[in-house]
Amino acid sequence: MKEFVVQMAEIFKALGDPNRLKIIKLLVLNQDEPLCVADLAERLGISQPAVSQHLKILRNINVVIPHKVGFHVYYKVDTTLMKTLTGNVEKLLGLAFDGHRPEE
Repeated sequence: MKEFVVQMAEIFKALGDPNRLKIIKLLVLNQDEPLCVADLAERLGISQPAVSQHLKILRNINVVIPHKVGFHVYYKVDTTLMKTLTGNVEKLLGLAFDGHRPEE
């Protein structure tokens, strides 16, 4: 159970920044149009280095997938992982509301 809790804590910590959530939202809303760091920086109104740092954190928890084309790296959200994360959040909340003891 500890691994699950530690993993979820890392994910919540990474997703706790509003700009990271905005990046995820932009990537999901623009799935047909890949976005690179410059695109995200322009749409968010923050610097490219700041976007790069946020993307690094999101890559570390495997939420975004980079794809290099020429000199640019485009990003997309790993929807399979997001579905797993959604299931894990539901599982975590279910424990709180159901009163069941988690499997070890």
